[in-house]
Amino acid sequence: MKLKLVLIVFLVFHSTVFSQTRNLSSSAEVTVITVGPGTYLNDAFGHNAIRIKDDSLKLDIAFNYGVYDFQAPNFYSKFAQGKLNYLIGADYFKDFLRQYSSQNRTVREQVLNLNVEEKQRMYDFLVDNYKPENRYYLYDYFYDNCATKIRDVTQEITQKDIQFNNPEGFETKSFRELIHDHVDRNSWGSFGIDLALGSVIDREATAYQHMYLPEYIYRFFDTATYENGESLVTLSRTLYEKKDEEVSTAFIYSPLFVFGLIALMILWVTFSDLKKNKRTIWLDLILFGFTSLIGLFLLALWFGTDHSAAAFNYNLLWAFPLNIIVLFQLFKKSIKGWVIKYLKLLVILIVLLTLHWLIGVQVFAIGLIPLLLALAIRYIYLIRFFRSRTN
Repeated sequence: MKLKLVLIVFLVFHSTVFSQTRNLSSSAEVTVITVGPGTYLNDAFGHNAIRIKDDSLKLDIAFNYGVYDFQAPNFYSKFAQGKLNYLIGADYFKDFLRQYSSQNRTVREQVLNLNVEEKQRMYDFLVDNYKPENRYYLYDYFYDNCATKIRDVTQEITQKDIQFNNPEGFETKSFRELIHDHVDRNSWGSFGIDLALGSVIDREATAYQHMYLPEYIYRFFDTATYENGESLVTLSRTLYEKKDEEVSTAFIYSPLFVFGLIALMILWVTFSDLKKNKRTIWLDLILFGFTSLIGLFLLALWFGTDHSAAAFNYNLLWAFPLNIIVLFQLFKKSIKGWVIKYLKLLVILIVLLTLHWLIGVQVFAIGLIPLLLALAIRYIYLIRFFRSRTN
């Protein structure tokens, strides 16, 4: 009971401190903080914050967007539907820096070129945003996240035309390529992303849209200028530099290795069936059940949620939802003639998927390569097997 009371008092005090605005002095600084990637998937893309520092007021606070509340009602269902509200968080900067440096993540700072009025307006805006009634917003990974909020708030506060000039060596990439820059393509995180997100993220992102990633907030802010030619950033400095450490990348746990083993098992059973002129029913039940369930899941993401990036997902060409219908035919000793035509369609769909991949309509998870090859061979064998039974 005492612990709960202490916690309530702390939360009320914390909210009160960060929700009160004060008049900043002329020596106050407004800076953009960029945190480098972390170890896990949820922090692999980095983070951003806005720091308000005024030594004369003993004020040093980091405001950051992209915080979520696990205690929110129906958290997991809303997250799955893409309807989860995120919120702005606030921390004493020493605690903020300690948190990320303890995770061995690079922390860089850029001092914004703002006048006294703009600094005050930024502080007032963030404090007002932090109030409970204003704190929540509907999160979008590509268009409204912890990084884009920093860019948008800066543009709104300055009320000036900011020119985001291309950094040196900048090359435009697709949204998926930008993800792959931060996540190993042969990792389970990348596999899940490439499976769940459709071809809409394979289009080329504009230079402005690159700023959905914290790294590009840093790079574009560094070269940004006002309409009068003045730089947006007056000073850049590193507050903590990541120390080199060994990263475990065991291939035997990777999608390519795991699905490679599964593919070898499918091919071994298929070869055994070919020699004995029979069909292993349990394997076909697993394959058709698995592919249909994955397909139904992808359809639900596309049409049943607000995840716009899940649209037009051509993984449905191999994870075909209608495979669930064929399951009922697999139990029978004699199959209908349409099943052979259906199997031919499945082979054609895998060929179409390969063409989509080659011409760049959608990039797929590399871990799928052995599985797709094994599925195609299994389908071709089943066509041959069923045809021999119907002649």
